[in-house]
Amino acid sequence: MVTLSGVTTFTDEEWGLLVGLPQSVLIAASQAEHDSARRTREEWAAGMTAIADGRGSSSELVMSVASEVVARQGDITEGEEPPIIEFPDRDAGLADVISRAGAAHELLAAKAEPADAEAYRYWVVTLADTVVGAASSGGVLGIGGEQVTPAERSFRDQLAAALEV
Repeated sequence: MVTLSGVTTFTDEEWGLLVGLPQSVLIAASQAEHDSARRTREEWAAGMTAIADGRGSSSELVMSVASEVVARQGDITEGEEPPIIEFPDRDAGLADVISRAGAAHELLAAKAEPADAEAYRYWVVTLADTVVGAASSGGVLGIGGEQVTPAERSFRDQLAAALEV
């Protein structure tokens, strides 16, 4: 059980959903468009920074979740390449993340303080925005391409709809 502000209590399973969603969104957003390894690493770095930035949130829920995600991720040595995690089936992986976002929305609506629920939902969608906007796709030798592709925009929009942001 996890209790915030002595008021909101989440079971271990519920807390696992809330803590697991941000990194799942990072994975899904980085896979919404097939990119080169370099671009995917840029997206991962931007996503992990956005998650870590959540530790400074005024929302106790966002701050607690972000702190736990960062702790679970472990320390990456300066200059070390971030790990790249890919779904075995991209479409199924993206759909699963959207489904879990919907479950998180329902959980937050039922149990969280309204301000914390709104802050969490906004933070997760902002995380997706950060990842999909971190590296352009297409182009040649880093020139040209789209900053946010239709596939990335579609994932972001589906996520926002599931979280009702």
